[in-house]
Amino acid sequence: MAKKHITLQHSESVIVQAAAQIYSAYIASGRVPEDDNTKYLKQSIKEAITIARSVDDAVISDGEME
Repeated sequence: MAKKHITLQHSESVIVQAAAQIYSAYIASGRVPEDDNTKYLKQSIKEAITIARSVDDAVISDGEME
C-alpha cells in the first residue's frame, strides 16, 4: 500500500488536535462502541470546529487588527 502524504494548514492542525482530545475523552469515558466509532469521531470534529469558531468570534488576534 502506498503512503499518502497530507499537508494541513496551521488552523487545521489546531482543530485536529482539539478533535483528537475530544475523541479520546469519549473513548476514555467508555462512550464509544467498537462498531460505531465513526459517529463519535465525526462528532468530535464538529465540536472542535464549533469551539474554534466560538473563539474566533470572541477574540480579536493581533493579525486581525487594522
